[in-house]
Amino acid sequence: MALALAMADVLGRTVLHRDRYARVWGLGDRKSPATITPALVLMEDDPPLPLTYAGFTTSSTSSLPSTLNVTARAAYMPPEFGQAGPHYSVNLGHVLPPSLEDANAGEEQGTSPLLPVSWQRMNHDDGLTDAALLPEIVVLTDALQLASQPGKLPQAILTLKHRFPGALLWTPGLGGPDNVAVLASMGVDLFDLARCREAEANGVLLTSWGPRLPLVHEETTLEAQAYHFMKALDEVRSSVENGTLRELAEKQSLSSPRLVEHLRRHQALMSERHGNLASHRPSKTVFPCYSSNALIDPLIEDWERFMTQDYQAPVKVREVMVFLPCSARKPYRLSKSHSQFFRAMASTGCHEVMMTSPLGLVPRDLEDVWPAANYDVPVTGDWSLDELARVQRMLTSMVERFGYKRIINHTNMDLGFLDIEVVNTREGQGATHFDALGRLSAAVKAAVADYELRNQKNNHRLKEQFMSIARKTTGTDAWLGDLTVKGKLPRWRLELDGTQMAVWSIDRNGFSFSRAAVDWLHEHNALRVVELKEDVVWRGDVFSQMVQRFDPSIRLGDDLRVVQSGEIIGLARAVAHGWEWGGTPGTLAKSHQRKKKA
Repeated sequence: MALALAMADVLGRTVLHRDRYARVWGLGDRKSPATITPALVLMEDDPPLPLTYAGFTTSSTSSLPSTLNVTARAAYMPPEFGQAGPHYSVNLGHVLPPSLEDANAGEEQGTSPLLPVSWQRMNHDDGLTDAALLPEIVVLTDALQLASQPGKLPQAILTLKHRFPGALLWTPGLGGPDNVAVLASMGVDLFDLARCREAEANGVLLTSWGPRLPLVHEETTLEAQAYHFMKALDEVRSSVENGTLRELAEKQSLSSPRLVEHLRRHQALMSERHGNLASHRPSKTVFPCYSSNALIDPLIEDWERFMTQDYQAPVKVREVMVFLPCSARKPYRLSKSHSQFFRAMASTGCHEVMMTSPLGLVPRDLEDVWPAANYDVPVTGDWSLDELARVQRMLTSMVERFGYKRIINHTNMDLGFLDIEVVNTREGQGATHFDALGRLSAAVKAAVADYELRNQKNNHRLKEQFMSIARKTTGTDAWLGDLTVKGKLPRWRLELDGTQMAVWSIDRNGFSFSRAAVDWLHEHNALRVVELKEDVVWRGDVFSQMVQRFDPSIRLGDDLRVVQSGEIIGLARAVAHGWEWGGTPGTLAKSHQRKKKA
């Protein structure tokens, strides 16, 4: 353990890009990294690949106990970055296979900045929980065996990512160009050419989409295999940078049933942990939902969980729900079809809720937030049983919790499963058909008369909408209670007695808080909290070594309250997920607002 402490942070590294559990690390000087990940670890007799793709070399001794050596191919050690290094060496030990996980036997594995971990060690070595253990590279030594046992590989990788967020993760012998996107999406950073050597020996070419026989003009040499691996690394790096790794991993997984299994089990584990998703994304970001797999994506399941457990409909519109179809354009209100719905309804006294896939339901008051404002789905008019089941679950929950007295159904879905009065307005016609719009208009007029519904003034309606968004993104709407909405599209201001506290940012689909709001938000216990160490002088961004305590449920994009010694000192915006805050080098949150010193 002393070695781990003495050599901590000798590997200069910083996260350049992140997409859920995948990260592109820059190795060396953060201003000009020599290598970026995901990258290769070269074994003896491997071709000398370019440094940008292969940042380390490795060797091991054949004598017992076996020793694993990993050496940097460039100068990665701060602060001078003057000579090649670091060099790691550790005892690999001898462990039993994962199938014998209950047996605590074998030769103990070593502990150093290069940390070998097996399934057996994860189950029996209490030393792995020591907070002083700060490895720089973690080696999942039995990754190949774990991959053949249902559920163990995703569980092991996720556990190691949460326990050692600042370390690079290597799964020896497992990676190849045909699974690098899937493994990178699960959190693997380092790979090797072991499977490429196997492909060479068998006379096949290992590509991004699986092994295949070579064409006449193609070679199967290790150099040719390595070329395909490097191109696959480029695709993954680009996907992480652009936030599209999910789609690439999904496509690549279809080359193998085992990869589909790994990816689905990984997604199931993600869904159990809510701090690994983004709360805000830029308005131009597209969340593609082009296949049925989107229905089980952790972000979609998280939306359903929020809607069925935490969402609160605006109180003033809980008498009558108008159930509407979605539109291709987001937010829906900007579409031609919803403009026609508005004219037909001619009332703001009902709660408008949209039926859509894969999200299920999107209330009008949340149509501007991530991912409701960003998803893209092919429109066929056909609904699967799974899609309809999600809508049914969510709609049943809303009716039970909010006590609507009537639903005006302008979709083609049969709502007979609800114990509530339903007025159907489509009658088999299109949503924008003249007669269907007429029935919608008549149904809303009848509801307005029956329940004495009143139109809301625009600034009051906007405030209710912002309060609904605040409940989702800031944890409470209490800070909005005394505020008024001022301004005009697209820059709505939220003011307290003439002082601007926040503006609605259409660029990030979220609130942008002013310095004046710092104490106000703290008073109303809004936003998640990060506590800095007492001896830290906060001048710039937030780094892990500055943090005393943090909320593990932090999401990328969250606005955060920064406190020190029990006092609020400013706001920051998270650029890293909550699981990374336990030791990831580099910036975790960007300073947003800081209080002036007294």
